[in-house]
Amino acid sequence: MTLNPAIYKGPAAMPVAESRRRASRLRRFDWTLLAAALALSVYGAILVWSATRGRTSLTGGDPQFFLKRHLMNLAIGLVLMALTSLLSYAWMRAVTPVFYVLALLGLVAVLSPLGSTVNGAKSWIELGGGFSIQPAEYTKVAVVLGLAVVLTLKPTKGVLSGMSERDDAVTPRRIAAAGLVAGLPTGIIMLLPDLGSAMVILVATAGLLVFAGTSGRWLVALGAGAAVAAVAATQLHLLAQHQVNRFAAFADPHLDPQGVGYNTAQARLAIGSGGVLGKGLFNGTQTNGRYVPEQQTDFVFTVAGEELGFVGGVVLIALFGVLLLRGIAIARQCDDLFGMLVCAGVVSWFAFETFENIGMTLGIMPVAGIPLPFVSYGGSSMFASFIAVGLVENVRLRSTRPAITVE
Repeated sequence: MTLNPAIYKGPAAMPVAESRRRASRLRRFDWTLLAAALALSVYGAILVWSATRGRTSLTGGDPQFFLKRHLMNLAIGLVLMALTSLLSYAWMRAVTPVFYVLALLGLVAVLSPLGSTVNGAKSWIELGGGFSIQPAEYTKVAVVLGLAVVLTLKPTKGVLSGMSERDDAVTPRRIAAAGLVAGLPTGIIMLLPDLGSAMVILVATAGLLVFAGTSGRWLVALGAGAAVAAVAATQLHLLAQHQVNRFAAFADPHLDPQGVGYNTAQARLAIGSGGVLGKGLFNGTQTNGRYVPEQQTDFVFTVAGEELGFVGGVVLIALFGVLLLRGIAIARQCDDLFGMLVCAGVVSWFAFETFENIGMTLGIMPVAGIPLPFVSYGGSSMFASFIAVGLVENVRLRSTRPAITVE
């Protein structure tokens, strides 16, 4: 007698059923999204290698030091992405408060003597052996998840009670809760000060509120409040002087080109000298001459512009386009608000970081110390970015709607 695995539930059928479930999950996995993130990371490894191979003061005499570390970060990031994609929604919601609190504790630890200062920002915790952690990067993940949770809470007794709105409506209480979830870490981050991470969190919050269906009047009110807060921060001297100087240099590109405007001036010179096809990999005069600072991190796009030219820059931007479009497509096919908001938060985060990072190298955005996702060197940024991709893949795996494309 033969057994039909679809009917028989005994031990002999279990391996077949489990195999079918795994095959179904693999089919639902968004390989295009993963391929884009992986391609960006490999592209970044090459650019980081080019930017650092001749800098013995950074590499300790090993030209491939940063290349190896970048690839190691990529491998760890892929593992974190895989683990994140396997979490159930119930577990994801359950661990969000814990992850959020840990992120806050990490930010507080940076303010303590445990924190170390680099380029005017006290944003890292040294772990020893050349390793460090940047809690602000993981806070971006925590805030996206936290906002998705509070914006989808059911109006039960004691929580958002007494409301006549729909369960999925963005009510004043939910907006207040979202403001608290985003505002608390943002306030701590501004004390570091890390203006770039604070900007990313605020933009991701705005994206989540828009996708959640927040009414126009609330968005205008929140925008006005953010503008007032920005003016107050300036007037009360809450921003570090080097941050104020960066905005001044953005307003006047010719301001102090050998001082506060040096980074932007050299970045534009490097990109402009690349022409259409570039000077060739490892042949960039600005890169080899070490004229552009922080070229393996915040200004990594200048390596692509100088050595691979306009074509190389377009390829890099196109890969980001694929990544963002797949994120939008997954958000559109999602059949629940929580998953859609998670995708919306991740897309808003990546879109702003990409625009700000590339924009500041071109002089169309102020310098704010924001990494280029997957491309810039840095373990915390790489890990947080792949965790975010894992969240989007998680939503894709659990969506019951057929896959769609963004036209």
